[in-house]
Amino acid sequence: MTLDELFEDGRAIDEALMDAARDARRFHKALGNPMATWLDGRVVWVQPEDIRIDVEASLERRPSE
Repeated sequence: MTLDELFEDGRAIDEALMDAARDARRFHKALGNPMATWLDGRVVWVQPEDIRIDVEASLERRPSE
């Protein structure tokens, strides 16, 4: 598959981005580090216990106090 075909289809790129995001959540949670995310127009910190790793979920919508 050529680079042009990859960009035209986009599925492989989307999958790679989802895998990378899941790996980043897994890494932060495993190390016990909070993770920054964008929520409602601002950056919020999500505590490690609130980071969800499952494929469909991103980060829980509970910013730290």
